[in-house]
Amino acid sequence: MRQAGRYLAEYRKIRAEVGSFLDLCYSPEHATEVTLQPIRRFGFDAAILFSDILVVPHGLGQEVRFVEGEGPKLSPIRNAAEMSGLSLTGMQSTSGPLEPVYEAVGRIREALPAETALIGFAGAPWTVAAYMVEGGTSRDFHAIKSWALTDPDGFGQLIDMLVAATVEHLSRQVSAGADAVQIFDSHAGVLPDGAFEKWIIEPTARIVAGLRGTHPDVPIIGFPRGAGLRYADYVAKTGITAVGLDSVVPVTWARDALQSKLPVQGNLDPVYLLAGGTKMLDAADRILDALGDGPMIFNLGHGVIKETPPEHVTALVEHVRARTA
Repeated sequence: MRQAGRYLAEYRKIRAEVGSFLDLCYSPEHATEVTLQPIRRFGFDAAILFSDILVVPHGLGQEVRFVEGEGPKLSPIRNAAEMSGLSLTGMQSTSGPLEPVYEAVGRIREALPAETALIGFAGAPWTVAAYMVEGGTSRDFHAIKSWALTDPDGFGQLIDMLVAATVEHLSRQVSAGADAVQIFDSHAGVLPDGAFEKWIIEPTARIVAGLRGTHPDVPIIGFPRGAGLRYADYVAKTGITAVGLDSVVPVTWARDALQSKLPVQGNLDPVYLLAGGTKMLDAADRILDALGDGPMIFNLGHGVIKETPPEHVTALVEHVRARTA
């Protein structure tokens, strides 16, 4: 996850040349180059499209900007009436604002070696809605939880729109050349059981079914970060092809409860990658020892930390390759 980013000097050079973060996401030339940088350096088995989950609300018509040192800022939408400025038209048009993203997908697929897969992605409706409603990052999610609790029908309209937009966004990526897609639900862990079923599992299942209607064979990876024991329900009810594990999921539990049903992806804590050395390699071995006999994708449990030395990534890749050769 987050293969490209500030931990790479070559990324920082490109970033300094481009106006804003969204400008980088919407430049097919730069997005292609940034996606390819970690593949050239580390030779990963798959490339992850360089983009952002917030291109979807931007494509729907919400104001989205990124403030250096603060993160994303959106004009908050707090009720159904404030959705009047949103529309699926931009997502569905072949000349819409997200066209540069799909052009980048095609360029990347053409530039990658045939044996290197390309993974596209989108944020799940709950996680994207959290940014849209809170107006940016949040620690308590009070605004979105309050709307979902007090006006579930109105909030459901936003989720319905995001389901349709996400199906369109992922389908366009696959049509452009993505070999697999991942659905990131980074804020799934903030919901209690009943709400988890309604706002995490059900919308994800609808996205999977919708995408299968246009691309029946594309692998779909789900990542419900923080789901805990509810990973089992998520796997059973969404129809995903594989599941990404966050760093706190016990690998022996994942082996017994999940891996017998589908491939698992994960789940090295990025802090071990930051630290490097024997601590990192021992942690990787614990994952490989537990999950290595079943279908798995070795990965982190979240994104690369910006202070991570690239040499640590090289050492980890070499170690995993040696263990799985």
